[in-house]
Amino acid sequence: MKLKKYHGLGNDYLVTRLAELGTPTPAEAARQVCDRHKGVGSDGLLLGPLPSQTADFRLRIFNPDGSEAEKSGNGIRIFCRFLYDEGLVDQDTPFSLETLGGKVGCVVMQGGDIVRVEMGAVSFWSEDAGITGEGREVIRERLPLPDAGFTVCGASVGNPHCIVLDSTSPETDVHRFGPLIERHPWFKNRTNVQFLTVIDRGNIALQIWERGAGYTTASGSSSVAASAVAHKLGLCDASIKVHMPGGSLDVSFDAAFHAVMTGPVEFVCTAVTP
Repeated sequence: MKLKKYHGLGNDYLVTRLAELGTPTPAEAARQVCDRHKGVGSDGLLLGPLPSQTADFRLRIFNPDGSEAEKSGNGIRIFCRFLYDEGLVDQDTPFSLETLGGKVGCVVMQGGDIVRVEMGAVSFWSEDAGITGEGREVIRERLPLPDAGFTVCGASVGNPHCIVLDSTSPETDVHRFGPLIERHPWFKNRTNVQFLTVIDRGNIALQIWERGAGYTTASGSSSVAASAVAHKLGLCDASIKVHMPGGSLDVSFDAAFHAVMTGPVEFVCTAVTP
């Protein structure tokens, strides 16, 4: 199997075409190649380009545990860079991409180093974010945990997110409580978790626990979800720089919470497995 490896702020993905898979299913292939000890190692596997009836290209996204993700901001940016490197899209020319979490608009800029993605509208509605209970906007609710609890908001960017508002030690809590929140009974299909710190009206900081992957240095969809919550709560303006251990990216919103995310992508290597 031939793969190309890229990273977006340290969040790394492997990209391959369907014809390269051979006999393994995409889920099996993801578990094999994403393993950091026995495989190439990555935070996920991107499969495409696939045919689409609604967009220029279709992308499937698989987590290291073999589960399929609806959407990934960094994964989308990386796949856009792959399309550019393969000569399938041109610089500064918009194109569309179908994911399980909805269709997004994309533009590759600066020789592939920067990619802008229209991520769609952020929803705070419980059913969209895969949260149990009566239908509602999940804003400043108390999430109970063993010997602890946090005030959280729910959000969907086409995939589910739980944003923690009141952690006093995000760097520690992300490892201790991230896996507990990911699999909390509140969430119908698990969730991505962000520990949010508001710096000022134009800047936030995140620590991130990613569904199906664990701790990660950066996440595009997490950045959009957490920024949307900060803006929804009136803590930040409509243009926000998101700071993560792997680096920063920019998110902006219109009045209906349609999000645009802009961030870097770097090529790492080409790998060939037996």
